[in-house]
Amino acid sequence: MSDRSSPRATLSRDDHAFIFETIPTGSRVLDLGCGAGELLGALVDEKGVFGRGVEISADGVAACVSRGLSVYHGDINEGLSEWTDGSFDYVILNQTLHEIQRPLFVLTEMLRVGTVGIVGFPNYGYLPVRFFLLFRGRMPATTDIPYAWDDTPNIHPFTLRDFDILLSRMDISVLRRKHLPNTGVVPSVIRDIMPNSLAKNCVYLIGKKKRSGR
Repeated sequence: MSDRSSPRATLSRDDHAFIFETIPTGSRVLDLGCGAGELLGALVDEKGVFGRGVEISADGVAACVSRGLSVYHGDINEGLSEWTDGSFDYVILNQTLHEIQRPLFVLTEMLRVGTVGIVGFPNYGYLPVRFFLLFRGRMPATTDIPYAWDDTPNIHPFTLRDFDILLSRMDISVLRRKHLPNTGVVPSVIRDIMPNSLAKNCVYLIGKKKRSGR
């Protein structure tokens, strides 16, 4: 009998597994750019979350509906006006921020409708990506960034350090972050010392900074 309590039983990606482990049972969750609904489906089925999704691809929406998920067909660049302030405990934006036209607006909307934002992205500061550009003189194409420059959906490539600076500028707190992959030739303790160079992917938990009263 399989262990349905384990994210590894249904989720093959380490970023999905980390997000699954992070979100408590029964939470209210909104998944932006939810794709075919693998992560959202696991959260609904195995953790009993109140789950909603937004997906721009008609094929993705159809795949989610076939899983029995409640997904809105829309463009997150236009905002999240369907939901009021504080509608969700967690809002997920995983592997999508670098593809959207209005990243600052979407991050602001995330933290309007949700208490905690979960943002995952490929790190363009990762050393193999830097070496690809340095030694080949071409825009990087790797297993995690598998597109040629002329057909890529990645319109805002950025590094972990870029994201840190953006969050500081927007006055957003980093509650926790995970440097991925979980396994590899570089020990996690070394990866955590030099994440901008050694982390292939990153997942951040972010929230509004609390204002101290007088």
